[in-house]
Amino acid sequence: MPFPRASQALSRFTVLDLTRVRSGPTCVRQLADWGANVIKIDALLEEGGGEQPGGPRGGSDFQNLHRNKRAMTLNLKDPKGLEVFKRLAEQADVVIENFRPDVKFKLGIDYESIRRINPRIVYGSISGFGQDGPYHKRPGFDQIAQGMGGLMSVTGAPGGGPMRVGIPVADLAGGLFCAIGILTALLERDVSGEGQWVQTSLLQAQIFMLDFQAARWLMEKEVAKQAGNNHPTSIPTGVFKTSDGYINIATTGGRIWERCAQAIGAPDLITDPDYATAPARSKNRDALNARINTLTEEKSTETWVQELNAAGVPCGPIYSIDQMFEDAQVKHLGIAQAVPNDENRHIQLVGQPVTLSRTPSRMAARPPEFGEQTEEVLAEFGFGKDEIAELRQRKVV
Repeated sequence: MPFPRASQALSRFTVLDLTRVRSGPTCVRQLADWGANVIKIDALLEEGGGEQPGGPRGGSDFQNLHRNKRAMTLNLKDPKGLEVFKRLAEQADVVIENFRPDVKFKLGIDYESIRRINPRIVYGSISGFGQDGPYHKRPGFDQIAQGMGGLMSVTGAPGGGPMRVGIPVADLAGGLFCAIGILTALLERDVSGEGQWVQTSLLQAQIFMLDFQAARWLMEKEVAKQAGNNHPTSIPTGVFKTSDGYINIATTGGRIWERCAQAIGAPDLITDPDYATAPARSKNRDALNARINTLTEEKSTETWVQELNAAGVPCGPIYSIDQMFEDAQVKHLGIAQAVPNDENRHIQLVGQPVTLSRTPSRMAARPPEFGEQTEEVLAEFGFGKDEIAELRQRKVV
């Protein structure tokens, strides 16, 4: 039975997945979820699949990262294993890796080596700090990138010291940007007929994600500081206590501020010279937030969310993760999706946040077991039964 594809959007592309940990699998997941023929290369010397720091293959983290792909084993440190990989790469469209920069050269699977046998290959690389430069040999980790990329300096309460973000944002952004680069290179290949090397790093991705905070320094030489739950420029925007929890209120511009003041029952704030203008609200932010808090504590979260949105003031509840998945709009969007499996296990994972009208993405297949489709994949690439048996006997696959 043919392997089910998650979508038809990228079904013409074959991807060799050499990635580990999180940034690389995040990149590959984008291609697998849109129907690419993704083949995960499991390192034979690490039999058992325990090489993923996200936990065992049956764990939620691994399952969420590796759905919609097949897996085969291969010992790339064996010369015969290298030969096998190159035969696969001859027919592939994309190779993706996130080793330390020197590893691929030691193995003989770097971009130039693969390009010589397949000039159309698009080769994606994710590193901690870049493929060259003074730090390129350093191991890269998400929290290191968050710190060096400036994010931790603007996260957390003022004076509380640097604070990491609660998700691996540098890993995730690095993976997503690599996927965008690969798709861009595939589009360009339609014109030139040639592939190219796509490179990104956790550090680059994290700096890009600073967005307007980075631009404030580059353009205005203004160093952003920690603002806690307060928005650095739109005031009042932040977290406010209710009678049974917390809400976010966001005001941008004078008109929304006026609607907010009316809706919370404090029209006097509109003409109060301490809050009448944006500069005044910025200067007196703490006093204004305290006044708003005394009012929002009088009603429930649900009441405020309804009343403020009805008044044209952006407002939303602050959910725990379980509450978030119970929200009516989240359920309507269908982002929690069931995964088909042969074990009658109830598996739900996080689906793609993008929809395509003709070629949607779906959960087509559970993540593969260690090397589960080795023989199937090799046969598709032209390896005969005797040849596959010999490779197994030699412990190459």
